[in-house]
Amino acid sequence: MTPARERGVAALVCAAGAGLTLLASGQRWATVRAQDAITPFTQHLTGHDVGQLASALGWAGLAGLAALFAVSGRIRAGVGLLLALFGAGVVVTSVTASRPAHVAKVAGEKSALMKLGAHPVVHVEPWWGLSMAGGVLLATAGLIVLVRGSRWPGLSARYARPEQAAKPGTGQDATGTGTGRAAKPAASGDDASALWKSLDRGEDPTDLADGADPDDGADPDDGADREQSKDPSHDDPSHDTASTDAASRRR
Repeated sequence: MTPARERGVAALVCAAGAGLTLLASGQRWATVRAQDAITPFTQHLTGHDVGQLASALGWAGLAGLAALFAVSGRIRAGVGLLLALFGAGVVVTSVTASRPAHVAKVAGEKSALMKLGAHPVVHVEPWWGLSMAGGVLLATAGLIVLVRGSRWPGLSARYARPEQAAKPGTGQDATGTGTGRAAKPAASGDDASALWKSLDRGEDPTDLADGADPDDGADPDDGADREQSKDPSHDDPSHDTASTDAASRRR
């Protein structure tokens, strides 16, 4: 059986144990009849009345089920130990709550007629057995988690973001390809140098698309015109006359 399936089985056993405990706690566990009292009466007691601790431990078992998926390693083993203790507590509480003496005591605390010389008759229902079975399942799940839980995968490792695993200050991501955040300053420096070069060439950088080469799509004639406009001898008539005289002498 794979670790993931083991975790699923343990979770199902834990959920079943906690569910049975909570289900039984809301049922009628005992009935007390006092026929010899001044006013004969009948009192019904639920699992919450005679075994409040079992119900609380059932809710704690559900909380442990949630923690079973949220943690890993030794912490999960600790959760398993707690679940085993919760299950043992449910078993002990269920057995104790089903005793007639305990039921009569609880009934006397709820009604003053029980203290006036009445001789109650206690009838215990079998729901306490279902609560005890839930405690056994809860303790079994806790032991499984305690022994095997440290080998199971956890949600924190499965859903971790690769960016969070990058080494700080190295500029490398989780794969070590060097595409982390530290590479951004170099890219920003290249953009600034390209901007200054375009300004030196007399170009308007706002007309360029982001990441485009300033020389792409340029008209060669426009470049030639700019070169001629920069040449001081292009529009000078004296320079043309001197060139003509020099050619005449060579002839």
